[in-house]
Amino acid sequence: MLNIALPLLAYLFGSISSAIVVCRLMSLPDPRSLGSHNPGATNVLRFGGKKAAAITLAGDFLKGLIPVLAAGALGGDSVVIASAGGGAFLGHLYPLFFRFQGGKGVATAAGVLAGLSVTLIALLLAVWLSSALLFRYSSVAALTAAVAAPWLVWYLLPGPGYLTMSLAMVALLFWRHRGNLRRLAAGEESKIRLRTGG
Repeated sequence: MLNIALPLLAYLFGSISSAIVVCRLMSLPDPRSLGSHNPGATNVLRFGGKKAAAITLAGDFLKGLIPVLAAGALGGDSVVIASAGGGAFLGHLYPLFFRFQGGKGVATAAGVLAGLSVTLIALLLAVWLSSALLFRYSSVAALTAAVAAPWLVWYLLPGPGYLTMSLAMVALLFWRHRGNLRRLAAGEESKIRLRTGG
């Protein structure tokens, strides 16, 4: 029963779009109507400011973290825990409550992986930061960390469900970033702007 109920509840929890809810509460435009039309923290930042973006980011992260921690607290094995994380991730990408128009999943995936291991998410954050500083593309940094994730999961988490979940998340992250990949190939992707002193 647990292996059916938890992924389903996690999917419904993940279907609560942080970006859309935050924008409605703060009287901001629907993020699906402006910028990249993506209901995620980066797009909210473009027109809603840092506060709205930070709340959105935290909400998306918690959507991944909470179901994984809850599944572990209820005594779920690696398959149940991974399924709960995967359900939350799918809910974010394809939310039932918002016509299946979800975000790209980076923050929610990070929340899922953080729930599995603090060491894992710390290493992936280091990969993301290194890639962001080196290439100065947020999408490249996210996808580089995504590629590293299954290898680190395999090394740190010897459970049959974790590796399968991480591979599935990587495939979906690349699919959801296909527009970014096209812009990168065309030299049209926006770079991260690093402030300098003075």
